[in-house]
Amino acid sequence: MPETSIPRSVLRHSKGLAIMTVVKAAFIFSGKGGHGVVVARNRHGWSGPSFIATGGAGWGPQIGAEATDFVFVLNTNSAVRAFSKGGNVTLGVDASVAAGPVGRDAHAGVTPNAAIYTYSRTKGLFVGAAVEGAVIGTQKDENARYYGRPVSAAEILLGRVPPPPGAARLRAVLGR
Repeated sequence: MPETSIPRSVLRHSKGLAIMTVVKAAFIFSGKGGHGVVVARNRHGWSGPSFIATGGAGWGPQIGAEATDFVFVLNTNSAVRAFSKGGNVTLGVDASVAAGPVGRDAHAGVTPNAAIYTYSRTKGLFVGAAVEGAVIGTQKDENARYYGRPVSAAEILLGRVPPPPGAARLRAVLGR
């Protein structure tokens, strides 16, 4: 079924990907947190992963728990730069976000040339509406642990740091 995958043409033209899992739970107040990686195309192919995490809170008539796997397709160099700053990324402010052409994210409006397309798959039961806030930030300690020394997200995503052997499988799946 075509609805179960991101179109190859979307991936082929992407400048990078952010892949993460986010868990959310609520009873009137909500909290969410998650982690993942960002990779970018550079002159050497795909970069090694730069680790990211997210957290947020909300309030409103809501109840439940869910886990969502996200793939953010970074369509522009500025979208990749937003993730390479080493600080927090605010989707919609740092880079425009829209549901991907085959996406299932009802939280974003579809725009034809968004800096970021989002795709998601959710498990769990959650109902309600809320005012929410969240940030996505670089995990500097995780990057240092994985690369064996302190490295910035920009160094990783620009290909200035060679990808460790552990990144070979992810890079192979992504292809050229």
